[in-house]
Amino acid sequence: MRESWCLCVMHIDTIPNRNSRPAYLLRESVREGKRVRKRTLANLSSLTIEQIEAIRRVLKGERLGPVEDGLEVVRSRAHGHVEAVLTAMRRLGFEKLIDPKASGERDLVVAMVAERIIAPEASKLGMTRAWVDTTLCDELGVADADEDALYAAMDWLAERQEAIEKRLARRHLKDGGLVLFDLTSSYFEGVTCPLAKIGYSRDGKRGTLQVNYGLMTDARGCPVSVSVFEGNTADPKTLLPQIEKVRTSFGLDRLVMAGDRGMISNIQIEALRKLDGVDWITALKSGAIAKLATGGRLQLDLFDERNLISFTHEDYPGERLIACRNPALARLSAEKRRNLIAATTGELEKVAAMVAGGRLKGAGRIGVRAGKVVDKYKVAKHFDLTISDSSLTFKVNEESIAAEAALDGLYVIRTSVAEVDMTCEQAVLNYKRLAEVERAFRTLKGIDLQVRPIRHRLEARVKAHIFLSMLAYYVQWHMMEAWRRLTFADEAGEDAARLADPVAPARRSKAALAKVRTRMLADGTPAMSFTRLLTHLATIVRNTLRPRSARTGEATFTLTTRPSAKQQQALDLIAAITV
Repeated sequence: MRESWCLCVMHIDTIPNRNSRPAYLLRESVREGKRVRKRTLANLSSLTIEQIEAIRRVLKGERLGPVEDGLEVVRSRAHGHVEAVLTAMRRLGFEKLIDPKASGERDLVVAMVAERIIAPEASKLGMTRAWVDTTLCDELGVADADEDALYAAMDWLAERQEAIEKRLARRHLKDGGLVLFDLTSSYFEGVTCPLAKIGYSRDGKRGTLQVNYGLMTDARGCPVSVSVFEGNTADPKTLLPQIEKVRTSFGLDRLVMAGDRGMISNIQIEALRKLDGVDWITALKSGAIAKLATGGRLQLDLFDERNLISFTHEDYPGERLIACRNPALARLSAEKRRNLIAATTGELEKVAAMVAGGRLKGAGRIGVRAGKVVDKYKVAKHFDLTISDSSLTFKVNEESIAAEAALDGLYVIRTSVAEVDMTCEQAVLNYKRLAEVERAFRTLKGIDLQVRPIRHRLEARVKAHIFLSMLAYYVQWHMMEAWRRLTFADEAGEDAARLADPVAPARRSKAALAKVRTRMLADGTPAMSFTRLLTHLATIVRNTLRPRSARTGEATFTLTTRPSAKQQQALDLIAAITV
């Protein structure tokens, strides 16, 4: 009779569970003769993959070292910058700003706005290829989206722009408060879009097709609305539609609109006078200032004692005029004029030598050549030219220079707001706030968001593209504000010194100047730009791992690298954003 025997072995079995995480069971295999019987000892499914792998290695008799020794990285994707942007969006309630109802289109719009901040150089097709290298597509569930889906989402967004801007206005604009508006342009690549026209290029690309767009913000420069116009639309023509939008669409009965002197002209002001509850702040053009000075109503010797003078004039009924004299600006203007006159003099001397040498003949040809020279630096009014068929002489008009120099550093603010509601100092500061809109344009056009060049052919897509960029700036604006202490931005607010002397050049605080000079923060860590800080956060990666001994198809797990102290500080500041 043969003797029976048994052998017991413990192991971990992985049991597939359809689309869910597999079940992990600790089992005992018992061999009795030729028979093998299994008995489940424990269900390990509640443990992490790392813990299960450690138990598996112990059961195999392996020496137990770091868990990572038994794991392999299947994939790594940048995550930290995605976390920062999506956290900011959550703090801003961004999804519900876009649409209160969840939808696939809303997810794609959120993804495009986030990607515009993270990788602004990407086209719509490039977005679908770029965001798979980050955790953005998984976080928002858009991994399968293609270029056509993004275009469809842009069309969906365009239909909701008015509703979105209304929500932004309710959040940021106040009845009777200050509204900033300015216009810029961006150039096209392509010739078929109906909006593409040749006009005054703010990009310095003469002769290129372009589109104009105006940005409306609150007093801080936080964007609320953007409007798109044909590329040859003049600045003043864009103003009244914005006033109408604020009054009817946004429902504000009273507002103070601030715009530059090219935006709010006399014609627009005459129209604004007929609107109840609408006030304005703008500035006079140089010709109007010269007229006031020569007429004796603007006495320049008064600036010997102060740099701000308030007065009224019959040509500006119902308005206050606030004349400001900035000595620093006067010195810069004088220096610039000297350089331009010197450069023009040198060019004219070359032309005169050509005439004297007989290489340039005829009054017409000489006049055309000399005209190009004096127009090159815009100082023709300061030169007196004498031209004949065989000669060119010129001299500098010292009287013209003296008349212009008398107005160096001088600018005049005009406003319809009563002094009881806004002091002269506040009016000057509020006009200077237009610099915040200029900052927005620099961010939109620069390396941060890269709204240009515009490549879309359809008018609706161009408008949606610019609106997407504005929404990206809305998120980025709040992030930049939250990160002031980590970047080169000045953390000091509007202090009493600036209110006391708003005409003086804006000066950064000592702390801000120290950051710029040393490139370091007060805690000894490097100061960074917004873009550099995002790049630094992108070094936080999410790794997908699996056991080295895993069979094909066995479940993987993710592990995100731990943020450094500086990265954690940046994430904490974003998490504290409020609206």
